[in-house]
Amino acid sequence: MTSALTLPTGGQLASSWPETPPGSQPLPRELDHLLALRVPGLIATRRHLHSHPELSGNEFETAALIARELSLAGLQPRLLPKGNGVICDVNGRPDGPVVALRADIDALPLDDPKDVPYRSTVEGACHACGHDVHTSIVLGVGMLLAQLADLGELDGRVRLIFQPAEEILPCGSLEVIEAGGLEDVVQIFALHCDPNLPVGQVGLRVGPITAAADNVTVRLSGPGGHTARPHLTVDLVDALGRLVTEVPALVSRRVPANSGLLLVFGHASAGTRYNVIPSEASASGTLRVMDRDTWEQAPKIVAQVVRDVIAPTGATVDLEYLRGRPPVCNDARAIQVLTSATAAALGPEGIAETPQSMGGEDFSWYLEYVPGALARLGVGRSGPNVDLHRASFDVDERAIPVGVRVMVQTALRALAAVR
Repeated sequence: MTSALTLPTGGQLASSWPETPPGSQPLPRELDHLLALRVPGLIATRRHLHSHPELSGNEFETAALIARELSLAGLQPRLLPKGNGVICDVNGRPDGPVVALRADIDALPLDDPKDVPYRSTVEGACHACGHDVHTSIVLGVGMLLAQLADLGELDGRVRLIFQPAEEILPCGSLEVIEAGGLEDVVQIFALHCDPNLPVGQVGLRVGPITAAADNVTVRLSGPGGHTARPHLTVDLVDALGRLVTEVPALVSRRVPANSGLLLVFGHASAGTRYNVIPSEASASGTLRVMDRDTWEQAPKIVAQVVRDVIAPTGATVDLEYLRGRPPVCNDARAIQVLTSATAAALGPEGIAETPQSMGGEDFSWYLEYVPGALARLGVGRSGPNVDLHRASFDVDERAIPVGVRVMVQTALRALAAVR
């Protein structure tokens, strides 16, 4: 990537979202007015990030932009040791608690087919999961909270975490934790874009809101041979077919049905010629499960089923089972904070119930150390919505000021609750 991440100039962008949504409570110290002034810049930031995505682990220019914007707001950001993420405290009352807000900043390895001015300019990289939105929201929150801190009206510290590598393994959240990102933190919160909810609604749920997600790769090997004489070798194409069709069904029969275990292979490969039985074959995919106890047992179950299915074929098996992330399990008290904050930010109509998703989220690792919660931010557009992780995914940008209002109210209420 050669282009520097600098914000575009000119062409002010307007938002049709009102400063204070009907039924909501105003933010303190006329922050709603300040937010309204900031919205064009936040949307410009989101569009710039969308145009200049960086893949997991390589978010160096993105992190540099974030650090510059926070510094301009009078804050003192620090880069993660690798330089691809940012941690920044908004310092209020020194004897107050520490509450954290997290945004993930990486993009997905997809080409961007959208016909929009902010289409990705980087081949093979696209913000198809809304991380550009998450980043812009937490930047906006930092700008507003910095104003409160300057006025002496922030009852503690709010830690802004801009995390790399959410989309890969090992998870970027573990890098943040290792770098001291959770030091002194008593609660942590995050938003994630949800195209199934309209702008102005936030999906909340106590308990598990995502599934656990692991990576599974199976490599098969044999002597290879001629397709005319499969009886003299090991037919790896046949073995691979059994693997990808039989193993997922059999694994699900080894666990309770309500555990929601789902093994899906997204890649399978064997051979290069129509008349040659290959000597190598492989398949890789994800295992997702809603239940924490079943997640703990999953590696042993998968290994046993793979061996049982492949044994009759004579193929040699090499199984790589890579632990990913446990389910995000929302703390009840943290959801109480989010519920109160959402009602204050958007009015009671803004609160929506949301089901547990089969998607994985490495926010779960933070919750292994401190209580917190993940909420779903409505970003649905008019017309058919496009799901996350599709290259054509886009958002209704009015969700950005909505997210800022919700997260500001969340931070203030969390500080007050544990004061």
